[in-house]
Amino acid sequence: MNLTRNKTLYEKFTNQDTFSDRLLIFLFHFAFFLNIFKTHSDKQQIQEIFDYIFKQLEISIREIGYGDASINKQMKNYINTFYSILKNIENWEKLDEPKKNEIFENYLNVKKETSYIAKYFENYRNFLKKSSFNSHIKGVIKPNF
Repeated sequence: MNLTRNKTLYEKFTNQDTFSDRLLIFLFHFAFFLNIFKTHSDKQQIQEIFDYIFKQLEISIREIGYGDASINKQMKNYINTFYSILKNIENWEKLDEPKKNEIFENYLNVKKETSYIAKYFENYRNFLKKSSFNSHIKGVIKPNF
């Protein structure tokens, strides 16, 4: 969650720092997290994290003030977006730089450099690969990438 507060990310792609912007950045972080740890971790634990994340997202949407019908629609949209992100980054290491940039352009309102965001997430992905799953879920890791 702390990674979504990186102001530099927002400066590179949008004029505003909105709930939707933060959520998209979070979904990218979470997608890369799952992409790296899905094969090396307990599937039940991964599922519990997934369920917890989307339950918290629903609570956040309720706190914003959406009605029940709107919440269901928003959750469906966010889950579909998340699965779309997962699908697009599935073979990240095989993608060339323009294709990686294009992924972010499709989801984010990019105003400047998509290459910065793609490089950021490449560094994040490498950081995840060098660290353990348990250290992330226990919050003992301080990102340094």
